[in-house]
Amino acid sequence: MKKGIAFFDFDGTITTKDSFLEFISFAKGNFRFLLGFLLHAPWIVGFKLKIISNQQAKEKVMQYFFKNANASEFKELCAEFNNKVLPKLIRPKAVEEIRRLKAADYVVVIVSASPENWIRPFAESMDVELIASRLEVKDHKITGKIIGMNCRGIEKVNRIKERYDISAFSEIYAFGDSSGDKDMLGMATNAFYKPFRR
Repeated sequence: MKKGIAFFDFDGTITTKDSFLEFISFAKGNFRFLLGFLLHAPWIVGFKLKIISNQQAKEKVMQYFFKNANASEFKELCAEFNNKVLPKLIRPKAVEEIRRLKAADYVVVIVSASPENWIRPFAESMDVELIASRLEVKDHKITGKIIGMNCRGIEKVNRIKERYDISAFSEIYAFGDSSGDKDMLGMATNAFYKPFRR
């Protein structure tokens, strides 16, 4: 049996802010960012009231801002965001814990509802694995839709179990900060809620 595996939520756990919102603000500027969210207020309110799903609300926002964006240019934008903005959002204590667990020979995995596009460069820089929402690309263009299910709630657990045999690990760590992480935290032998905020 392997020693252990650790699952880290990204937004709010490793970062101080929601990278989904920060990326849109970076890509489109504050004015277009605020205008877009004002126009989509009914969808956001609908999500908060549980009338529509998180996935529906996220796809509406992604389609408004990025539908038909060139996939190669979008990738470059994600890399630029990773270099210029993301380092300011990363919690140092989260990085310390990732390094500690890797040094102890744990498998470390970031599990995020945000699209993998702007998280992957960070995951690769930390030499950790990544499970995240996946954006659909057709004819080399972003559609704004998510492939399959948004990686949130029970979908985090489903995606984890698709990739890993959890029973093969003696210890399972999980780190999260919201209701979207509760299912993942519930499968852990050692669960940590909002652990890096002090």
